[in-house]
Amino acid sequence: MAAGLTPGKAFTASVRRELRHWRSDRWELALVTVLPLLLMALMMWLFSGSVLRQVPIALVDLDHSPISRGLARALDDSPGLRVATEPVSLQQAQAQLRALDVFAIVLLPRDLSRRALRTEPAPLYAFYNATYMATGQSAGRDIADAVSAYNAQLLKGQIGLQVGPAKLRGAPVTVQATVLYNPARSYELFLLPLIFPAMLSLLAALAAGAAFGREQRDGLLGKWLQQRPWAAMAGKLFPYVALFSLYGALGVMYLAYVRGDGVAGSLWLMLLAQPLFYLASCSFAVLFIAVTRDMCTGLSAVGLTIGTALAFSGATFPVIEAPLFTRIWNALLPLTAYVQVQMQQLFMGSPWQLSLRPLVILLLMTLLAGGLGAVLLLRLSRQPQVRA
Repeated sequence: MAAGLTPGKAFTASVRRELRHWRSDRWELALVTVLPLLLMALMMWLFSGSVLRQVPIALVDLDHSPISRGLARALDDSPGLRVATEPVSLQQAQAQLRALDVFAIVLLPRDLSRRALRTEPAPLYAFYNATYMATGQSAGRDIADAVSAYNAQLLKGQIGLQVGPAKLRGAPVTVQATVLYNPARSYELFLLPLIFPAMLSLLAALAAGAAFGREQRDGLLGKWLQQRPWAAMAGKLFPYVALFSLYGALGVMYLAYVRGDGVAGSLWLMLLAQPLFYLASCSFAVLFIAVTRDMCTGLSAVGLTIGTALAFSGATFPVIEAPLFTRIWNALLPLTAYVQVQMQQLFMGSPWQLSLRPLVILLLMTLLAGGLGAVLLLRLSRQPQVRA
């Protein structure tokens, strides 16, 4: 890059230099164009089912009464369940659960109908496989919903006719739980808003890290940076941040307007969060390349940090009361701050002021990680014949 260029011209020259490299390296071009779109399309297809349906369960009916048969029909009619087997004993049902033929067991005890008709507590027993947590919990919820609906029907009908309306008694304390922001309990609307940014930020960080590592590996840092290093580094980052911000915005639009009910909060705030998020992710990649002075080691560090962000973001596994290391790691990840903005604005309709804090955190991450990485690279560029 020629000395004496203005910052604007140095920025533009760096952008053009990076685009020329993409044209000459088809693999790197595919990394920032074909691969992100292909992976997004694959995730859309994999989770297009949206809600778990027809989870197989085992029904052990020891009562053999009209009430137990009605419960069996209610369970099988539930969209989320399918009574796959009706073993004669709990032991047989447990064997089927261990074989993964079913994911839950419903046991109807022998005195179920007698106790129900006498308006005594008549519990049935449900067991679900928590090692397959999402499937098992879904089956458990649907079992509870189906039994609750049948119980209300039974109370008004057969039991009411037998004992008389005056003797009917409901439970003194009940729970009415209302699902907020994802009432359909859609796994698509739970997982894709996390998978899209986690996947795209990893690809963006790897691509940007490789771009900076390539200059250091080939001993071109000094020649490339020359008199306008900050503008040159900004120009190199720009195509990556711009492209992945576009992919992120497309993902938000797909979730909001194709699969969801629109953006509950501020769409503009969601769009503003895209470049801040991907710039922060790329800034960490620049820092790792500068600290390690080796492209392979730096990219490995990207994988260990940005690549693990989904697990530590707090959206999949809770970090409340987690070990101190987990909470610190959670706070240092760009995905953690971005997910807060996305959930608040995409689904919850939070006031825009509440999302300013995570946006400021993303900006601070960019300034601290990117600024430190840039300073270290600048120092490295002034060393003669630097090669990884």
